[in-house]
Amino acid sequence: MAISFYFETNTKLTNRRLLKRFLKDMLESEKGNVGNIAFIFCSDSFLLDINIRHLNHNYYTDIITFEFDSGKPPMKDGEIYISVERVLDNSKKFITTFEEELSRVIFHGVLHLCGYKDKKPTEKSLMRKREDFYIKKYKKYVPRET
Repeated sequence: MAISFYFETNTKLTNRRLLKRFLKDMLESEKGNVGNIAFIFCSDSFLLDINIRHLNHNYYTDIITFEFDSGKPPMKDGEIYISVERVLDNSKKFITTFEEELSRVIFHGVLHLCGYKDKKPTEKSLMRKREDFYIKKYKKYVPRET
């Protein structure tokens, strides 16, 4: 049972050990347990290729989450692909820091593994509330730089 980080691009991901512990706590609070979850930080072109080949979507996105059946409910197994370029662009678009937008996308992927959807307006609203909740909680969890 592990959370792993892989990098197709040069990405700065600070506090990895703390983030893993937070994600495990997050999963437990959402009634899921950590199985094997891989986060793959990649380029727009890398994620676009996955989007086309696996989902038949020909557009850029910031995240794609694939859930795998561990055979041991409520164990959560999956791969979460994150376009670092989209996250950077979205941080500028939404006037936030890259780190906060990256946290939002990471939490978004985990919430998908926990069963949250985001296709309908009510689902999107609930997803955004949960993302905001975990962003606030994570800010308290991470030691502040002095």
